[in-house]
Amino acid sequence: MKMLVTSIGENMIRAASWNWKPYSRLILYGDDAGWVLDWEMRELRRISEHLGIRLAKPIWKHAAQPQSIFFSNHFVLTKDDWLKLLPNRIGFAYFHGKPNTGDELFDKFYKSLSVHHEKVSRIQVSHSEMRNVSLETGIDPSKVFLIPIGINTDFFSFRTREQRYAAREKLGIPQSAFVVGSFQKDGVGWGDGMEPKLIKGPDVFVNTLKLLKNDVPELHVLLSGPARGYVKNGLDAAHIPYTHVYLNSYPDIAELFQALDLYIVASRQEGGPKAILESMASGIPLVTTRVGQAMDLVKHGENAFMTDVEDVEALASFAQQVYHSGVDTLMPVLKAGRTTAEANSYKSQTPLWARFMKDFVDAE
Repeated sequence: MKMLVTSIGENMIRAASWNWKPYSRLILYGDDAGWVLDWEMRELRRISEHLGIRLAKPIWKHAAQPQSIFFSNHFVLTKDDWLKLLPNRIGFAYFHGKPNTGDELFDKFYKSLSVHHEKVSRIQVSHSEMRNVSLETGIDPSKVFLIPIGINTDFFSFRTREQRYAAREKLGIPQSAFVVGSFQKDGVGWGDGMEPKLIKGPDVFVNTLKLLKNDVPELHVLLSGPARGYVKNGLDAAHIPYTHVYLNSYPDIAELFQALDLYIVASRQEGGPKAILESMASGIPLVTTRVGQAMDLVKHGENAFMTDVEDVEALASFAQQVYHSGVDTLMPVLKAGRTTAEANSYKSQTPLWARFMKDFVDAE
C-alpha cells in the first residue's frame, strides 16, 4: 500500500510539473538538524531568490523534467540513493572531511566522489585546502567553487562596553571575569557528548584552558552548542567555572559573543568554522588553529591570531597576550577583523553564487 501511495504521489508531481523546463528549478536540501547547515540553506535561499532563481521544495525531485539539486551535506554521497536522482543536476557543499585521517565516513565519501565525480555538477568548498582535496579526485576544476561559509552581519554588531555589561548581567557571569567562548558541537552524536569528536579539538581546548588558568585567576568559559559533555567534564576536573547556554535560534548567538573577552578555535579540521567570522564581526579577539577558512581569512597579528593544530602552548600564549593587552590596544586588530567579516558577508558573496549557479540552474 505504501508503495502504491508513493507512486500516486510521484505521478501527481510529474503531472503538476509537466510544463517546467529542464533544470529551471533549484531544490535545496538541509540536514534537518536545526544546526549550522540548515541556516546556510536559509541564506542560500535568500541569495537564490535575489538572483531570480526559481526554487522548489525537495518533493519536486520527481518533477517531469530533471531539475537542479543542492545538498548542504556532502555525506549524501556515502549512500547510493543519490544516484537514483540522476539525471537531475547534483551539487553539494564539501566543507571538511579530509580522507586518510582516521574517519571511515570521510574515506567513504571521498571514494564515492572519486568514482562518480563525472556525475556531479557543482561543489562548493569553503576554503583553499578543501578545493585542493576536491581536485585530487579528478573532478573537472570548473565544477569546484570556493565560497566561504559566510555571515549575516545584520545579526552581529561590533560589541560596545555597554553591550558587554548587559550580556554578562543577563547570563549571570561576573563583570570582572575574563570570558573565553566556545560555541560549537564537539561531542559524538546529539546526546550529552561524553565521547569527544576529536577533529573539533575539545581535548586541545580543555588543555589550553588549563594552561591559561595559571595566568588568569578569574577565567570563565562560556559554552554553547549541543553535545558538550566532554568539555564540561574537563573544565569541572580543572576547577574552571563555565556557563553553558542552549540557544533557541541561531541569531541569539550574537548576544553570547557580546559577553566575551576572547574566542578560541582549537579544532584539528574545519570547514569554517562560522565562529571565525562571527567573532570578527562582533569585535571579539580570536585565537585559532590553522584550520578551515581561518587559513584563508586570518592574517596573523592583523585581524586575529593563528597557530598550528594541536599547539596548546601557542594557543595559551596568544590567549595570554589578549588578556594582558586590553581592548584599546587590540582595537586595530578588532577593526580589521570586522572588515574581513563584512567582506565575507552573504550579501558580498552574491557574485560568487551567481557564478556557481550559471549553467547549474537554467533560466526558464
